[in-house]
This record gives sequence, C-alpha cells and structure tokens, in this order.
Amino acid sequence: MADPSSYRPRPGEIPDSPGVYRFRDEHRRVIYVGKAKSLRQRLANYFQDLANLHPRTRTMVTTAASVEWTVVSTEVEALQLEYSWIKEYDPRFNVKYRDDKSYPYLAVTMNEEFPRVQVMRGHKKKGVRYFGPYGHAWAIRDTVDLLLRVFPVRTCSAGVFKNAARTGRPCLLGYIGKCSAPCVERISAEDHRELAEEFCDFMAGRTGTYLRRLERKMGEAAEDMEYERAARLRDDIGALRKAMEKSAVVLADATDADLIAVAEDELEAAVQIFHVRGGRVRGQRGWVTDKVEEISTGALVEHALQQLYGEETGDAVPKEVLVPALPDPVEPVQEWLTDRRGSGVSLRIPQRGDKKALMETVQRNAQQALVLHKTKRASDLTTRSRALEEIADALDLDSAPLRIECYDISHLQGDDVVASMVVFEDGLARKSEYRRFQIKGFRGQDDVRSMHEVITRRFRRYLAEKERTGEWADGEDSGEGTPRADGRPGTDPGATPGSLAAPRAETDSGHQPVPGHTATSGHDAAPSQEADSGHEAASGQEAAPGRQTVPGHEAADDLALTDGPALKDEDGRPKRFAYPPQLVVVDGGQPQVAAAQRALDELGIDDIAVCGLAKRLEEVWLPREDDPVVLPRTSEGLYLLQRVRDEAHRFAITYQRTKRAKRFRSSPLDDVPGLGETRKQALIKHFGSVKKLRSATIDQICEVPGIGRKTAETVAVALARSAPATPAVNTATGEIMDDEDGAPETTEDAPGEPVSAGTPDERRGQER
Repeated sequence: MADPSSYRPRPGEIPDSPGVYRFRDEHRRVIYVGKAKSLRQRLANYFQDLANLHPRTRTMVTTAASVEWTVVSTEVEALQLEYSWIKEYDPRFNVKYRDDKSYPYLAVTMNEEFPRVQVMRGHKKKGVRYFGPYGHAWAIRDTVDLLLRVFPVRTCSAGVFKNAARTGRPCLLGYIGKCSAPCVERISAEDHRELAEEFCDFMAGRTGTYLRRLERKMGEAAEDMEYERAARLRDDIGALRKAMEKSAVVLADATDADLIAVAEDELEAAVQIFHVRGGRVRGQRGWVTDKVEEISTGALVEHALQQLYGEETGDAVPKEVLVPALPDPVEPVQEWLTDRRGSGVSLRIPQRGDKKALMETVQRNAQQALVLHKTKRASDLTTRSRALEEIADALDLDSAPLRIECYDISHLQGDDVVASMVVFEDGLARKSEYRRFQIKGFRGQDDVRSMHEVITRRFRRYLAEKERTGEWADGEDSGEGTPRADGRPGTDPGATPGSLAAPRAETDSGHQPVPGHTATSGHDAAPSQEADSGHEAASGQEAAPGRQTVPGHEAADDLALTDGPALKDEDGRPKRFAYPPQLVVVDGGQPQVAAAQRALDELGIDDIAVCGLAKRLEEVWLPREDDPVVLPRTSEGLYLLQRVRDEAHRFAITYQRTKRAKRFRSSPLDDVPGLGETRKQALIKHFGSVKKLRSATIDQICEVPGIGRKTAETVAVALARSAPATPAVNTATGEIMDDEDGAPETTEDAPGEPVSAGTPDERRGQER
C-alpha cells in the first residue's frame, strides 16, 4: 500500500487550468480518470489527511503510485477526453454503469439495397436505423408482426433472400402478404425503400398523419363500393392501432425526451432511463454501479449521460433530457450534448405536470431495480466467497484464489489441435482475458504434450512481461524458458525462433488528441508517457520523450480473443499475459496436472498452485499426489471448478469447430497469389463453380470484370495443379461420383460446403 505523499506533486507544479488527470498503480495501470475545472484545486483534495477522505477514495489513493494530468483549453474538451480515457483504460475505481443485459433494438438496415427489419443487439452500425431499446425481443417481434400487414418490408436473412431470388419462389411471408417479395421482383428496389421509410416514420412516432390517410382511403373505397378493399384498409388501421397500444401515451404528441432517474445508497446506485418518442414510451433500460468514490447525484447523472450518449449522434440524442439533478457545472455537459445532436438540447429538472409525474414513475423503477440488485448480489457474493474459501481449504492454499485460469485441449481425432485459456476473477468470468492457442509444436493427438506446450507459452510470456516492465533489475540479460541458478528464466535451448514475438513500438490512437500539456508525478511515471502534444515533466526526475511502448502482439500461434473490450498496451491498460493467477486448473487428470506442473517448474515458477478436474468422477488432482481430492457433490467450490472447466471446454471446442469449418470451406482459389475475396467471388459468380472455372480457357477467364490476362494465367495454373487425381467419393454414402454428379465443389450458392463426417452424434463422439 503506497503512501500518497510519496508521489504527491511539488507545490506549484500542478497548473490552475481545466484538464483531465489519471492515477496509476505500481504496474502502470490506470486505476482512476477524472476531470476538473481547476486541476490544482481538484488534485489537492486527494492529498489531504487520509482520515478525511471517503473510504473508497482513500483506497484509491493508497493503491495508486503516481498521478499525471493533461491540460485542455475548455471544460467541454475535458469532458470528451475523460469519456475517451474511461472507455480506453477501463479504470477500476471509476463509476461504470453496466447494463444488466444486452437490450434488443428494432433495426431497419437502410444501408442495404433492400432494407430489412430485424432484431439487433450490441454495437450500433452505420446506416441502420434503430428503435428501442425494448425489454424483450418477443415484444419487438409482436410489434413487427402487426406492422408487416401494413408495411410488408423484407425480414429474411441474406441467405434466404438469395435462395429465393435464385429459385424464383418467395418465402412463406411473401405468399401470405407479409412481405412485398422484392427477391422475386414483385416490387422495385425504389418502392421497397419507400415502404421501409414509411415503416421508420411510423416507428418514429409520426402515426397520426398515416392513420388519417388510411381512414380517408377506406372511406373512398366504401363510397366506390370496393368493400373488400375497404375491409382490408379497416383491418390495417386496426393492426396499427393495436401496435400503438403497446406503447402507452404519456406526453404530448410532439415530445421527444429521455427521462433519467437515479436511486442510490452509500455503496451503489441504480439508473433507469425511459425513452419517449412522439409522446410514447418507446424503450426502457437500466444500469447499476458501485459507488467507488464519494460522488453526488449530479455527478452520477453526468456519468450516465456520458454512457448513454457517448457513441450517439444526430436524432439518437433527443431534444430534451430530463434528470433528477443537474451536473455541476451544467453548461459544458449541455454544450457536449448539443454537439452530439447537432442542434440544441435542453437538460433540465421537470418541475410540474405530466413530465414530473412520469419522472416519479421512472424514479420508482430505479428504486425497485436497486432493491432487486442488492438482494441478488447479497446472495451471489456470499455464494462466491464460500466457493473460493472451500477451494482454498481443499487445496491447502494460503488464501482464496481470486484469479483462476483454466486450460483445455480440443481436437478431432488429432486434427486441428487447439487449446483455450479462460479466466475467472472473484468467481466471475472475465471474458476480455480469454485466450486461445494453436498447437504447433508437434502433430497428432497428445493431450499431455499439448498441455505442457500451452502452459509453457503462457507463462513464458508472463515472465517476459515482468522483465520488460522492470519488475526485475535492469541490465541483466536473460532469455526465456529454462531457469537459471538464481531462479530467473534463462535461455531455453529447445525454444523455437518466433515463439515469443519481440515487442514493437506503436503510436497510441486510443483517445482523441487534445491540445495541452501532459505532466506526471510519481516514481513510476517516466518509463511510459502518453503521446500528447506539448511539454512533459515528471516530479523529481527527467521525463522520457513523449512516446508509448506497446507490447508485441501475440506470436502467430498465440491467438487472443476478446469477448469484451479490445486488447490494450502497457500504458495503464490490460496486458496480454502480464497478470499471474493464484490457481491454474487443467481439464484432465493426473497426467495433465503433471505436465502443467512440469512446465511451471522448468520456468522457475513456484508460487502458482495447479490442480486438475477429471470429468468422469469430478475428482480434483494435485501435482505429485497419488490420490485425488474429493469434494462433496453439494460443494460450492466443486460447482465453481466445474463451471470454470466447462467454460474452458466450451471456448476450446468452439474455436476447434471454427478452424475445422474454415478448413472444409477452403477453395483452390485461396492459393492463388494476389487474388482477393472480391475477385474470387466474381469468378465463382461468373462460372458458377470451381469445376467449371477449371475447365475454362484463359480467354474465358479474362472475360470476368477485374481479371487481367496475367491473373487469368495464374488462376489457370493454380487450378490445374489442384485438379483431383482420383475420383471424388461421397463420404456420407461411399459412392464414387462421376463428373455429372460432381465432387463437392465451391459454388456460388454453396461456398465451401463441408464434407459430411457422419451424424452429429458420431462427430461429438470424435471431438475432444
């Protein structure tokens, strides 16, 4: 635990200007980001008597080892930079609202030739119009089902659309009148786009005009005695009214607003947002966060606004935002929202009338969400704590294993051998730390040898990170692998070149450049500085030139997967293999455990526990022990180990299947140098299949747009070399297929159809 006075900046060193500051820990990770109208006044508050600080603020400043700041010209720039750095560094002590689920949106893909209506989750895409969010996906589907009667817009996937266009037959929705069937040219692309725009207008709240127009058409049809047409229009109006009833009218027709309410106690806060468009509640969402510092309701609202509108532009930011308390100061936030929207945004507290009544409803939702969250979390925290304590007791560990890594090997009869590494922290999966590996040290099926290779590679990277970041004394030249006499890793004679990629320098573009000065204070500040324009200074020492060193990316056979945020560099952000676990779990029994322990011994690592969980009897194996540890079947510790093991297995087998499918979908055109995906697709589309392309002449290949004579000759030579020398065999039936039947080919409609490997049950039996 650091003493804040050890890295406190000298008097007069901090400027009295707007800016953004960062606290870093001893490993150079950014643990807190904040902004201030006056950096000098704000930072001085952190270096007062610890007894006067909020408990969580006190924890933050004693965890930190240095502080640095960047001066900007305005408070709006400080707000923008603070948001960028919080997204970039993911600091552990910052308020971060996390959705309790991924909310679905009703999306219309206006960026396609034939726009499609569908349910979408996750990050928003350019050119797609979104409506929502909704609480449940079925609510979207019910609404769409009603509206398709009036707006028969395409809802099918690209594959179904292309198949219908090829066969000339629409899908079922085209036959029952819920799709205008642009796939078979029943409607032109222009008319279909106009239909999609009408759908979007209706969903955006412009309902009155459209309903009145339909009612007028219905009256005209009745006067002309076209009673069947009038009945259809009547049913259309009924469907639209029913869809409108699903979202209650709460405000005047022209009102577009977001209402934000906050419920909080000393430790946590819950936020609820109601999205009102056209006077109707079109969506609702909620967040819960830990209050990691002493923070006001206005500051919580400011963080919520950053989270809500940080990635939004245009109409996604409403004209009016109603909040329970205003940020202090409110002008920079309001100016920032106006910049995001492109026109004026009103940020205010409702005082009376319907808006105040609706705000009270949102507030009740927030309060109920906080109560429900605390009830669930109390139970979950107790269970996870008990599980970690049971594991520590069973394995005779000094403390509870707060970070657990689990490894699994997966292959199909010795082919496409891969491995997975999953990470659990505090009993919860941390998917941004997941990694996956290709086994390239040997060929064939050998789980024990594969486990040894994976553990060696992972912890060799850990030792390299330790040495590179200066946790060992500088000036001592040591390689990686075999430990030396002093216990540090030395050169591994058996290591292959390239098994560890050399670090490379990059320019960080993770945040927006802001004019100003960057300064640091603390003993760890010099090794790596942010590349900001201006001057840099360090308290008590010469600052290194403005630069940023980024760890080398994984070697070609160490593939990293991020289910969450992207991987980041050493400058305060998560590093690939830098943090060691307290416990390594392997999927397997005594042989796999022995292989993992041997790998750690060879690297000179003796402070990481190892165990294995065997599937058959769920026994826990320890290194150099002849008998397993048997945990009770009702043990929370065993349940946690099973979850970790099953997650590693899922992650490994998913990657293995992906590699296998990619191999099966390979085409002879993949080996043609200089032939990209676009021109490959053009060739397949022109000839219909690789077999027909193989029999084409060079002049015929040159007829394809974008294919010159030199490329055509290269394609012809490559296809001639890859021509099958033996008859093709249908592996599902055992029949020899002649040229009329055709061997499995890559065609326009079935690009790289995989060869059957038996029934699903047979394939699962072959997979490891």
